[in-house]
Amino acid sequence: MRVSELRPTTGESADITTDAGRAWLTERYRRPAGGYVRLNMVTTLTGAAVGGDGTSDSITSPTDRTILGMIRRDAEIVVVGAESVRAEGYVVPRTAALAIVSRAGRLDGHRLDPAAAGRVLLVVPSTVAPEAPAGVDVVHAGPGPDLSPAEIVSALRARGFSRLVCEGGPTLGSAFASAGLIDEYCITVAPRITPVERPLLSIGGDGELAVTGALMDEAGFSYLRLRPVDPASRG
Repeated sequence: MRVSELRPTTGESADITTDAGRAWLTERYRRPAGGYVRLNMVTTLTGAAVGGDGTSDSITSPTDRTILGMIRRDAEIVVVGAESVRAEGYVVPRTAALAIVSRAGRLDGHRLDPAAAGRVLLVVPSTVAPEAPAGVDVVHAGPGPDLSPAEIVSALRARGFSRLVCEGGPTLGSAFASAGLIDEYCITVAPRITPVERPLLSIGGDGELAVTGALMDEAGFSYLRLRPVDPASRG
């Protein structure tokens, strides 16, 4: 599968089925040293976060899955909502820890690989005392019954995780976006129109983003990297 770079306007392209092509793509998604919060999600042209099967699997692509692996390898921990864990049938990433955010402390539907013990965190409010399976570390965030994105990030960073990637779903992704905590949006746009039962992001405010990277593959999928624009920088 050949992927072409549209922005920056280098005109470069690479076959990402080769070692050289994968290295080329990895370089575009590598973040500098230091902590960050990324959002990595996929959407259709109509803004849907899931396809007809109720999951993102039906709107993804081989290139998207390759990029997903690269983003996870650059991160230290993947943050995802419990609802998405149940809907998507999440498994623990091979190269990063997994933080499951749940207000109720439920882990039903999660397929925990025994080999991943010690790499799964259940992030819950301080008022919840869940019965987590063996190998799952319970992390209490915030003083009250709710979980704010800032409290989630703070609790994970207190555990030594500074390079975070939020994979949603739409509810958690929207909360992170609304809180202004995302340093970089990595958004895959599928060339499909679908009913929008679950929009990618639902936020109340308005924020300007700058496109720092744009790729397109031969199947017509677009891969965008965007960063928030500081209003002060516009003079």
